[in-house]
Amino acid sequence: MLYAQIHLTLPAWVHEAVDSDRRYPGDASKVDLAIELSRHNIDARSGGPFGAAVFGPDDRIIAVGVNRVLPQSCSLAHAETMAVMLAQQRTQRARLNEPEPGVTAGPITLATSSQPCCQCYGAMFWAGIDRLLIGARSADVEALTEFDEGPLPADWVGELQRRGIEVERDLQRDQAGAVLRDYGQLGGPGY
Repeated sequence: MLYAQIHLTLPAWVHEAVDSDRRYPGDASKVDLAIELSRHNIDARSGGPFGAAVFGPDDRIIAVGVNRVLPQSCSLAHAETMAVMLAQQRTQRARLNEPEPGVTAGPITLATSSQPCCQCYGAMFWAGIDRLLIGARSADVEALTEFDEGPLPADWVGELQRRGIEVERDLQRDQAGAVLRDYGQLGGPGY
């Protein structure tokens, strides 16, 4: 029999670690949450060292995500894609910033503990993300862990900006790098 359903979940600790009523004003506080999620994920041994959160125009969380690739046996279960998919389900919108065709509901912000890989980069175009906030760079990820972030266009920031997605990098980069370093020192996926 072929499976006809996909069921992905976040770890149970997310419910206690995230205050969905809280506002996260400013870019640094949004990335701080993504980094906190990545830290919780490795401390709980519930996935890789990546966290992400989708915020609405009121600075409130729409959804969060953490890396669940190994626990869910799904290579697509990255923190960014988990957060985006959960935000889409919560809002019932494939494009988060368009409640109806031609009607905007943004800005929608995605904060990530680390630069999106090639898979997550592609998802930004169609998910209706207006702003992308990034902690660590992919060079940090690859230097401090065994992850290969995959190929990106040489001017990937410019490509996103040309499509109307504002990109802010290196927000809380040292803190994000510390989580990656700790994960790498634990031995990575098999720790």
